[in-house]
Amino acid sequence: MRVRLGNILWGIAFLAVGVGFLGNACGWWDFELFFDGWWTLFLIVPCFISLVQHGFHTAPLVGLGIGVLLLLAAQDVLAWDMLWKIALPLVFILIGLRILAGAFGWKRRPPRPAKQADGARRSYVGVFCANDAKVEEERFFGADLVAVFGGVELDLRRAVIEQDVVVKATAVFGGVDVYLPPNVKVELSGVPIFGGCDNQAQSCADAAAPTVYVQAVCVFGGVDVQ
Repeated sequence: MRVRLGNILWGIAFLAVGVGFLGNACGWWDFELFFDGWWTLFLIVPCFISLVQHGFHTAPLVGLGIGVLLLLAAQDVLAWDMLWKIALPLVFILIGLRILAGAFGWKRRPPRPAKQADGARRSYVGVFCANDAKVEEERFFGADLVAVFGGVELDLRRAVIEQDVVVKATAVFGGVDVYLPPNVKVELSGVPIFGGCDNQAQSCADAAAPTVYVQAVCVFGGVDVQ
């Protein structure tokens, strides 16, 4: 449901831009997209939609906060020198809240998608850094991967995948790499926006093999499945 809602939001955004420019061409109205700080939308919109799709996560929340601050600075609502004084404390505050939420059990478990096996989903985030993770000789039930100005690599080549699982990957000015074992089938679906999704994994020919569904959102970034 969350993935569907996120896709609906992307569709509405592109529809609004298309209708706006069409109205300009037909002389119906004066639509102006390139306002001061318009480029911050490439950070604000993907992070907002990621929060809608995946729930509360530190990476998109930090990206959304930084994007809003950059927009305020571009609109002369906030001085640029004050921006950098606010941004770093904001990042620390959000990370601290995220740690406390996990410590006190306040983190809301993400909804289980269709065809998802029972079990705990994993979460890996890379914000302005690289996050490399491996799952070895353990049962795998799916994961949420978020890369914002960074990278996330998830190695599942030695993971135990016994049923269909879903991997949600969001790359905003970053990259996500997923390595899969040879005994699974692979289905990649994506929403690439100035980015790309690439599936180089060899899908298992066994009809009874479990399927790994990779759902990708790429904005000036990429998701590679190998």
